[in-house]
Amino acid sequence: MPAYRPPQIPMSEVTPREIYLSRRSFMGSATAAGLAISGAGSAFAAPLMAKSSDYKVSDKLTPKEAITTYNNFYEFGVNKEDPSQNAGAFKTTPWSVKVDGLVGKPKEFGLEELMKMPLEDRTYRMRCVEGWSMVIPWVGFPLVALLNQVEPLGSAKYVSFETVVRPEEMPGQKGLFQALPWPYVEGLRLDEALHPLTLLAVGLYGETLPNQNGAPIRLVVPWKYGFKGIKSIVKISLTEKQPETTWKNSNAREYGFYSNVNPAVDHPRWSQATEQRIGEGGFFGGNRKPTLPFNGYADQVASLYAGMDLKANY
Repeated sequence: MPAYRPPQIPMSEVTPREIYLSRRSFMGSATAAGLAISGAGSAFAAPLMAKSSDYKVSDKLTPKEAITTYNNFYEFGVNKEDPSQNAGAFKTTPWSVKVDGLVGKPKEFGLEELMKMPLEDRTYRMRCVEGWSMVIPWVGFPLVALLNQVEPLGSAKYVSFETVVRPEEMPGQKGLFQALPWPYVEGLRLDEALHPLTLLAVGLYGETLPNQNGAPIRLVVPWKYGFKGIKSIVKISLTEKQPETTWKNSNAREYGFYSNVNPAVDHPRWSQATEQRIGEGGFFGGNRKPTLPFNGYADQVASLYAGMDLKANY
């Protein structure tokens, strides 16, 4: 895989960071870990200390209100407003993520240890398979930094992810007519997981991740449709065989394993040629934009799929 060179975007083209970072000036030398775990639930958003990075786009940021109230998180309900309304009782501490499978040093990482990873501010375009998109200022660390600590074996070819199952706190996981089988599972090819753009996010807009957005830790793969970004992760396993994924298992005709953003491959029920950027021209208003191959990250990731039929491998 060729070396990745992040785009050099002039800071003058990016929404000023002081808008959402000024709230953190009081922190001084406090550690990110201590603040991150000092409050549980979406009612308390602890500021995070993170370094700026070159992983930015010049697009206008989606308002925080839209990012935190318009969500797909079926564990809390199938409607877009359900997660923000139903996730308040979800407990994110204590928390740990088990990393096992084809690794030399399997390990269970506590949340405190994860929050001590070098955090970065990264602004990514995000595209949902339903046709809407956002531009989100994430806080997190590259997945490769975590995987390097467990030393993947040469036989490892894929990475699988699993979310938590807590029906007493996640109303979408209980009842007779559940939308999906639980736990929610996802997967990446190992080279996708090791790509520097692939992020484990622990915050957005400079604060700890709200419950409805996947607290306390979630996956972000900006060149793929949003359902690949599994939330509230409790397990990561390295495997030789392609892992099961929830939406592919539920409807393989509509949701493939790769799920790369591709305007040339329509969803069976709607076109993927354009997208609606939420928050521009009002909460849901504004003109539709052309969908970019790989969500605009083709220069960075297209080489991962050289020689593949991207229509067959959707």
